Amino acid sequence: MLLTGTFNRSIDEKLRIAIPKRLRAVMDNPEDGGLYVAPGTDSSLALYGEAAFGRLAERLAGVSPTRQDVRAFTRLFYARAQRVELDSQGRIRIPPDLAQLAQLEKDVVLLGVQDHLELWSSDRWAAYLTEKQSHYDEIAEAAFGGPGGANI
Repeated sequence: MLLTGTFNRSIDEKLRIAIPKRLRAVMDNPEDGGLYVAPGTDSSLALYGEAAFGRLAERLAGVSPTRQDVRAFTRLFYARAQRVELDSQGRIRIPPDLAQLAQLEKDVVLLGVQDHLELWSSDRWAAYLTEKQSHYDEIAEAAFGGPGGANI
């Protein structure tokens, strides 16, 4: 199933965040209590279930490891990715280095983004929306191959 939605959350002083039950229910195998937290794009963090993380690894394995950009991405991504455990209250603890990377403070936003979750600073997410939302049609057109491309 697809992960969708926007959830305003708070991070406590121990860097814990509650993952909504609705999202846990559709993530790949969250019952084992584990998720992967990794650097995301645009100063966010990405959260993956086991199967989605594996699919990402398979996609990266299919790209030439001799390409400099591929080597750089895999090093930066996997060196900082960490497996975290869901506690009995459905919370995970964000590793301090990743929280610092995404400049997370008390107020954060959790987004469902197809096969993974993204965790954003509330301020950064608001700025991103302000910048991008007014260009939604152009972004959609480019994402689907330009004029005459596939319709949503």
